Amino acid sequence: MKISVIQPDTAWENKSLNFQILNELIHPLFKRTDIVILPEMFNTGFSMNPEAFSEPPDGETFLWMKSIAELGDFGVCGSYIVKENMNFLNRWVFITPGNESWHYDKRHLFSMGGEDKLFSAGRSRLHFSFRGANISPYICYDLRFPVWSRNRGETDLIIYSANWPQARQNVWNTLLKARAIENQCYVAGSNRTGTDGAGIVYCGDSMIINQRGEIIINAGDERNCSASAEISLTDLKDFRKKFPVVNDADDFTINI
Repeated sequence: MKISVIQPDTAWENKSLNFQILNELIHPLFKRTDIVILPEMFNTGFSMNPEAFSEPPDGETFLWMKSIAELGDFGVCGSYIVKENMNFLNRWVFITPGNESWHYDKRHLFSMGGEDKLFSAGRSRLHFSFRGANISPYICYDLRFPVWSRNRGETDLIIYSANWPQARQNVWNTLLKARAIENQCYVAGSNRTGTDGAGIVYCGDSMIINQRGEIIINAGDERNCSASAEISLTDLKDFRKKFPVVNDADDFTINI
């Protein structure tokens, strides 16, 4: 399976320009990859103005993603602002070329940025399968909470869509590796670059990491780029068989 992480310099609260930027970055990947991973709030940047930029679940951004998936013959995923049942949600969506879709609502809202005052937190994790890979998605700040991300035998690939600031770049790099090692999974993180409307600078470092915590590919600080790598589910299975950490893992439940 081939995975591609997209690293845009996201235009602040400008959906049409972001679609244009992303179209240019994604088009070379048409029929050449299996999954395209976009950052958190890829159509607006990390906006705390959900009243102005939210959409219904099947709105403009969903339809754009659907079209991209069909044309490119890959799954496409990332998060954007959705309004559902009078609640604003930071929702991660995955759409296949066959028009199947799954979604995950961000659980850990970034209180230091006021996200918890404007958005409703998700209440469930998501696990699904696409082209033979078992996938679990999370969004940005979720990366800091290992219990929520814990693989309990249901995941081959963990995806993080993020808007992660340059000021905490080392944390991003360290925790992505940690999640891969502790969960014996591939981990893919898509992050933006540039500066947003609040003056926050973003670090990029979109990357794909293997189950040993080794970086397969890293986009570094390059603006408006993609980075792709092959992952091997056979190698992952063999690694887990030889070193079955999960057999000694603690059993637990998560109270929501």
